[in-house]
Amino acid sequence: MAFSSCLLQSHPFTLPHTLNLSPLSLSSKSLKPICSIPHRELLTSISASTSPSPSPPHKLPPDFTTKQLLDAISQQNDETSVLNLFYWASKHLDFKPSFYEEIIRKLGHVGSLDSMKQILENMRVSNCKPTEGTFKIFIENYAKRDLYDEAIGVLDTMEQVFGLKPGAYTYNFLLNVLVNGEKFKLVKSVDSMMFSKGVEPDVPKFNILIKALCKNHQIRHAILMMEDMCSYGLAPDEITYTTIMKGCIEEGDLDTALRIRDAMIAAQCPLSKVTVNVLIHGYCKEGRIEEALNFAEEMWVEGFRSDQVTFNTLVHGLCKSGYFKHALELLDLMLEEEFDLNIVTYNTLISGLYKTGQDDEAMGVLNQMISRDRSPNIVTYNILIRTLCNKKQMEQAFEIGCIMTDKGILPDVYTFSSLIQGLCLTKKHDLAIDLLHGMKNQGCRPKEHIFNILINGLCSSGKLDRALGLLKDMEASGCTRGVVTYNTLISGLIKNKRIEEAKESFNQMILEGLQPNNITYSSMLYHYCRVGDIKKTADIVQTMTSNGCEPDVVTYRALIQGLCNVGRIEIAIRLLVTIQTKGMALAPETYNPLLRALFKQKKTKAAMRLFREMKEKGDPPDAFSYETVFRGLCSGGGPIGEAVDFVVEMTEKRLLPEFSTFCMLAERLCALSMEDTLVMLVERIMDTYFFSENEVSMIKGFMKIRKFEDALATLGGILNRRNPKRGY
Repeated sequence: MAFSSCLLQSHPFTLPHTLNLSPLSLSSKSLKPICSIPHRELLTSISASTSPSPSPPHKLPPDFTTKQLLDAISQQNDETSVLNLFYWASKHLDFKPSFYEEIIRKLGHVGSLDSMKQILENMRVSNCKPTEGTFKIFIENYAKRDLYDEAIGVLDTMEQVFGLKPGAYTYNFLLNVLVNGEKFKLVKSVDSMMFSKGVEPDVPKFNILIKALCKNHQIRHAILMMEDMCSYGLAPDEITYTTIMKGCIEEGDLDTALRIRDAMIAAQCPLSKVTVNVLIHGYCKEGRIEEALNFAEEMWVEGFRSDQVTFNTLVHGLCKSGYFKHALELLDLMLEEEFDLNIVTYNTLISGLYKTGQDDEAMGVLNQMISRDRSPNIVTYNILIRTLCNKKQMEQAFEIGCIMTDKGILPDVYTFSSLIQGLCLTKKHDLAIDLLHGMKNQGCRPKEHIFNILINGLCSSGKLDRALGLLKDMEASGCTRGVVTYNTLISGLIKNKRIEEAKESFNQMILEGLQPNNITYSSMLYHYCRVGDIKKTADIVQTMTSNGCEPDVVTYRALIQGLCNVGRIEIAIRLLVTIQTKGMALAPETYNPLLRALFKQKKTKAAMRLFREMKEKGDPPDAFSYETVFRGLCSGGGPIGEAVDFVVEMTEKRLLPEFSTFCMLAERLCALSMEDTLVMLVERIMDTYFFSENEVSMIKGFMKIRKFEDALATLGGILNRRNPKRGY
């Protein structure tokens, strides 16, 4: 309730008496009762004493066992209780290594490294020889705290203090820990140590080293290492192949992953469930959804049975590619098969549906989730809060926050981040800053990105002095000011034409040991391009290169944007050619300013050539690219057939034409008696965005009686309800 009170006190909104939150009200189950602790009398007698060697007030029960003692240890949540229990029991039981291991493991869980070493010393004094598993616990806990040198030092302790020579098991565990921590230089050192000690390599070791190479983006070397296994008399197993496939997929190279799969099959190494799921993820990651579904079906025929990971991957892939109708159908299939859907599946669907404006469908999934006894978790609530904040519906967002805390779920940094972002979007910066302080009072430490949100919001509203003041607040909060913070501030200062202060901030970040990056320079470049100062622009580029910061796509993008803004299109085009000759991958944001400028100058043919070039040489055009071209085709008086074909192309890519521009096209079609073409385009839009039967029937009815204005008004109204931000 503390968070609820904080929210209610920190904003002056009048909360509505009724909100459309019925699905949440269904989740009214109380929190599960805390399980009773076994052997309560025993625990009470132990915890009553805080001395190093407490004496229980009564004797041990006659039927007391070591297992009961281990169960009691697992119930403790602090160092003192664990040690009290250990010293008390040590007077009554002869300890075996397994008991010491449990004590050490529990102390590691509560973060007591010194006490862990104390227990290990007790083992030495008691002549109780530890196993390799005991030292595995030390390695694991050192690594959790980024103490990797100490983790490696465990090997010396094993051999020199306890006379226990580390075997392949311990070395492999240590290597895996180092790989997971991306300490690749230390991996090499331990590998050399392992060789010098005469520990023979095995398949698990190769798998770990291959994972290291994949994580270090050295896929080719990973494949070569797999091929080298045979020289040691070893054969790659399912983990070997799958690790390399996963590495290829992470690098965006699914085709190589599929070749590795073929090699795996040729070696008669059966595909495991993990392998299949990795490949399905690869297909989905690249948007090859149909192939993912076909592959899953093919594996089903061969006996593979989908698990939760499979379905979650497919649902996420379908949502990511915009196939929400199919994702919902897959959800129904899972239910028909009596598959136990977990919260991740539901959250993925809810998030995706909200992002595309399908609020009713999202609420339907939320209702279904709750009706199936899947109570919303912090992720679910954060999705709801983020969605409402993005829609600037802050009253409802705060009420969801209160409902969440009433359910016993405490807000996290993402909750506060969304609320602060929403308050900035609604220009309620004072409340956003109040919430920042409330966040700190709740013990939730703000991170740099939350300050960046506030700084950006204040800069966007011209409140530069308050933004500058937040820099001091960051320092007082113990939050490091990074390059992103300064970039945000410098960009804001430049946009508000406070150039000298931007330069001062630029110098300040250098004094603090921060290296300006391309984004920092790009803000300055954009300003000087915008005011037409080409000489100053050239000076900044020279400064960049002299400081070892080579211009990248972001830099050139800023230059092209600035040149287009002052009408220097020819120079911008020459610059684009220069980028292409450098072999840089071009994003749509690089082309879009040029497209807009060419259409503005009625150079439709040149604009269309550039657009087609995007598809051939650069990244695929984005939604803004398509909007720019469609607007240009409709407003430039070009051939109407080209505009019609372009709408068809957009709907094939599940992109919605800008509605006001579409209405312009509709008027031209009607004026040319091309109503049948208009009907075809409207039907494509309705099919693409899954209009209901009633909605389709109503719009078609208007068009049938030639009331095209009413049909378009209805179409726009439906689209507006689904995505009010677009304003159809």
